[in-house]
Amino acid sequence: MSIRHWAACTALVIAAGTGCGAETPDYQSIWTTPGSTTPTTTETPVPVAQYLESVGVTGETVPPDKLTDLTVTVPTPPGWKPVNNPNFAPGTWAIAKGDGYPMAMLLVFKLNGDFDVAQAVQHGYADAELSKNFKRLHASTDSWRGFPSAMIEGSYDLHDRRMHSYNRIVFPTGSPPANQRYLVQLTVTGYAEKAFEESADIEAIIGGFKVEVPPAPKR
Repeated sequence: MSIRHWAACTALVIAAGTGCGAETPDYQSIWTTPGSTTPTTTETPVPVAQYLESVGVTGETVPPDKLTDLTVTVPTPPGWKPVNNPNFAPGTWAIAKGDGYPMAMLLVFKLNGDFDVAQAVQHGYADAELSKNFKRLHASTDSWRGFPSAMIEGSYDLHDRRMHSYNRIVFPTGSPPANQRYLVQLTVTGYAEKAFEESADIEAIIGGFKVEVPPAPKR
């Protein structure tokens, strides 16, 4: 699976569970993450998958529980359950509360090929910013847990509903000697009008998300 195909699958399955309903007012963010805010630009955003493909990077999805040189974990709040959807990209880990939203999705992509990580991070906002009527609430390209990263959260329209989404991409490097590069993406999406009701669970997921290099075995 190409990186661009994987990214397209991610966008499609995030929208898959949404029903139709009345349009709701713009929502004010209560899910905040420390970091610097980056101003918006008038240029058309280029998604990170498109950038990586343009510089010759290929790769494959890896189920988080199959990683050996990296540990990637996300907590499951009470009442949330695994989501199994045949439309998901292979290796996708997803949980939801109920049959649709809120939903958290985690993907790990093993990257092959050389690229400028700092440049890749600059494309981390694009998928969100290309959403319909996207309104940025908070964004940061500060390093996260010691890894290059981009985070953006905001609201957008989807099937006549106002949604809120938190998206973080991380570019960790696995343990020696392979020093394998990865792209890790966590996306959490919910209905904007239910933000206060669901905030505790959402914050638990975001705060408990971890990407770590396991310690070297003792000799």
